[in-house]
Amino acid sequence: MIDDKENTKPAAAPAEGKKKTSLKDELISWVVFIAAAVVCAYLINSFILFNAHVPSASMENTIMTGDRVLGLRLTYTFSKPQRYDVAIFIYPDSDPSKRKNDYYVKRIMGMPGETLEIRDGLVYIDGSDTPLRDDFLLEPPFEENSGPYEIPADSYFVLGDNRNRSADSRVWANKFVHEDKVLAKTYIGLWPKPRIIK
Repeated sequence: MIDDKENTKPAAAPAEGKKKTSLKDELISWVVFIAAAVVCAYLINSFILFNAHVPSASMENTIMTGDRVLGLRLTYTFSKPQRYDVAIFIYPDSDPSKRKNDYYVKRIMGMPGETLEIRDGLVYIDGSDTPLRDDFLLEPPFEENSGPYEIPADSYFVLGDNRNRSADSRVWANKFVHEDKVLAKTYIGLWPKPRIIK
């Protein structure tokens, strides 16, 4: 009978060079992984999603003061903004000398080429006798009258859902949001209460 123990040779210890190579490979793989994650996050934030903080009450109760919302950039890559969209856009009166843009969130009410008028707080398009729907408003609007606003063929007229306390197209120096400045459609409230935004 042959004793297997006698014929078993101890395994050779790994060479020191191999240990160093495997540690180096491991570090390189982690650096590549982290770099890829950073690039992916940048691409997603720049071309797919838009994460925004809303510091004011101008969109209550749709979006509350301090809410963080998520918009989808791709919506306006493949289609035009629609009436009633809650959109994220570059503020038309932003100071061009600043390095960072000011981003606003409002509801699109007037479309390119339309004439919009506010009568007794209600919004009318192209002289219609029927106002646009306003079931998303926080409270009945003040009985203000303003306009008519002739919206350029490449721009939009936006209003806050908390219309009585919103600085929007009615009061800005540049009243219309150019189509190139409309960045994303807001779909989701992330924090503090996750929800769908309509």
